[in-house]
Amino acid sequence: MPWILYTVLLFAPFIEQTPEQQAAEQLSKVRRIYIAILTGGDAALQIRDLLMTSLHNSKLFIITEDEDKADAVLKGAGDDAVFTDTHQSSEGINARSQISAGSSEGLRNYSSSSSNHSGGLTIGENDSSRTEERKHEAIATVRLVGKDGDVIWSATAESMGAKFMGASADVADKIAKRLASDYKAAKLEAAAAHTTRTIPASTRQQGKALKAPPNPPIR
Repeated sequence: MPWILYTVLLFAPFIEQTPEQQAAEQLSKVRRIYIAILTGGDAALQIRDLLMTSLHNSKLFIITEDEDKADAVLKGAGDDAVFTDTHQSSEGINARSQISAGSSEGLRNYSSSSSNHSGGLTIGENDSSRTEERKHEAIATVRLVGKDGDVIWSATAESMGAKFMGASADVADKIAKRLASDYKAAKLEAAAAHTTRTIPASTRQQGKALKAPPNPPIR
């Protein structure tokens, strides 16, 4: 193994972690989660129940109703609204043309003549449409807070409904999948860091030997 890699392994435990790395390490230790009441009224209460089910079904966490037993608390807000989306359009073609001409002549009192011409063209076509569509939209923004009060994870999800589930259920499913994915990544990162910190002493000595330049030959 190259001596540069040995050097990295030797000093890795002493390198200060970034806030992102610290949060990932705390996330990897979370096992029990308490889901607090989300702000947002009755819709938020429904999203909370759906989050409990989705996270429980992930098989990665223990969802507890006792906040004191939890390793972290999931907090946030949610909303589920039904509204009507209205579309209105109109198309029209209008053309109008008018031509008129007139003349009159008179010579003393013996004769007189006059002529008048007029014409008009009008074309009109109007087409308008109005459609109303009832839509359903849900949104939730959550954060995972450790026992020390630090936010170790956060996410926002929104949905207008999925193929086989409503908007609120889809939002809860998205958040649960995101947390599960980030949790697995944090576990892998923590395992790699632990392996680095527990390098055998013999390996460290080899790293030091490889790092040091060879002694010059005695002449």
